Amino acid sequence: MSVLLPNVPAMYEMQFGVPMSGAVLNNINTRLDARTVAVLLRHSGSKLVFVDPSSLQFINDALRLLPPKHPAPRVILVEDPHEDFFPAAPADTLTYERLLDKGDPEFVWVEPASEWDPMVLNYTSGTTSEPKGVVHCHRGIFLVTVDTLVEWAVPKQPTYLWTLPMFHANGWCFPWGMAAVGGTNVCLRRVDAAEVYATIARRGVDHLCGAPVVLNMLANAPDAARRP
Repeated sequence: MSVLLPNVPAMYEMQFGVPMSGAVLNNINTRLDARTVAVLLRHSGSKLVFVDPSSLQFINDALRLLPPKHPAPRVILVEDPHEDFFPAAPADTLTYERLLDKGDPEFVWVEPASEWDPMVLNYTSGTTSEPKGVVHCHRGIFLVTVDTLVEWAVPKQPTYLWTLPMFHANGWCFPWGMAAVGGTNVCLRRVDAAEVYATIARRGVDHLCGAPVVLNMLANAPDAARRP
């Protein structure tokens, strides 16, 4: 299953729900172009792709670039109730929430037969030629998750702000790490210095991650954007 979403709550849920359904999770970088996404969908063989309303035209362009005989994945719209900008989906559209409503509340999640079974499929970006697929097993994800918690000395029940895209190496495994330590996840659809500072102050955030460009943006934010 492929996922093309910003850091919204559904994106966090996908990091758990897809593997627990017995499928392999493929997070797609929302900054790629349609041709590259078409390559990823073809190579991964995804049967479903969960898409944010802002990326609907983008994913349709990618699907049109698939080889003629390649079966296109079914598109599932992930509505965002916190955004008024997007129109409501038609009643006959299968959305993420409607799909969950159809689920079996007694479903027992699918455990891996082996710790070496694949859990996520990620792709490189910004490299030469076509992106390279990287498969991570359950054991590998577990080890990286524990290592990041220990190395960073993450305390119990932190309040974590998602300034790091979850499509980027599965958010450095912090979706699972935050669950392990009982953390509170504060999601951000877009990274903006003023919004980040305001959210830290409003939500009592004590942890966040980000690439150097994000940290530089926060360090060099104008005084008007900052909070004590």
